[in-house]
Amino acid sequence: MDKAELEELLGRVAAGSASVADALARIQTAPVADVGYARLDLARGVRQGAGEVVYGEGKTAEQIAGIVDALEGAGQRRVLVTRLSPEKCERVRALSARADLLDYHEDSRLAIVGGLPEPSGNGTVVVACAGTSDLPVTEEAALTAEFLGNRVERICDVGVAGLHRLLAYTEQLARAQVIIAVAGMEGALASVIGGLVSCPVIAVPTSVGYGASLGGVAALLSMLNSCASGVSVVNIDNGFGAGYQASLINHLPGAAAPGNNR
Repeated sequence: MDKAELEELLGRVAAGSASVADALARIQTAPVADVGYARLDLARGVRQGAGEVVYGEGKTAEQIAGIVDALEGAGQRRVLVTRLSPEKCERVRALSARADLLDYHEDSRLAIVGGLPEPSGNGTVVVACAGTSDLPVTEEAALTAEFLGNRVERICDVGVAGLHRLLAYTEQLARAQVIIAVAGMEGALASVIGGLVSCPVIAVPTSVGYGASLGGVAALLSMLNSCASGVSVVNIDNGFGAGYQASLINHLPGAAAPGNNR
């Protein structure tokens, strides 16, 4: 159960369509489900606003299917699985009781079980990437944010090698509640965007680039040394982390509504 589901349940109790006993039965579900190879945090949705996410890399298809089914059995209606290969996904489909609800996105290696919710954030999360080669990480960030209840707009292939491409989107950037800037190579996109807007910018360095990019370390260091105020940085290729952080910012209580925060 996540925070929204808890609020819905309490609302039904207040309206008389659910009994106090029914509510207690759901709320008192054990906070941890032990499936042998994993101990699942069933209270995370209430505690943090989003249920447990499954990191697929390093887990077998059998383990992933078991975790997804256990979370569903405990009342978590939506589950996000990250870093899931196409081959492993097919095996998960064959094993999971929720296979009919599994939507796989091969470009980002994400699986969404249970569909996307309606946006509930204060404004729009804009995800901008420097080049087409950055799209897998970009989509991981964008889909994560959508899974967490955010309206997302994508701006692709606007790297600094052709700065006019980015400047064509200045009004869209200015309306954003939070921006995710994804870039490899020298990672300059985050600094440029950070100098154009007043909202938080989350920089995502990618491992895209030639030898001296050092697998994304060059972009990471460039972003960490950004002279633009308001730029924070997540780890190399960590689109999920950026999407999650953007969602937290976009759901802050009391934040200005879209169009009124500029």
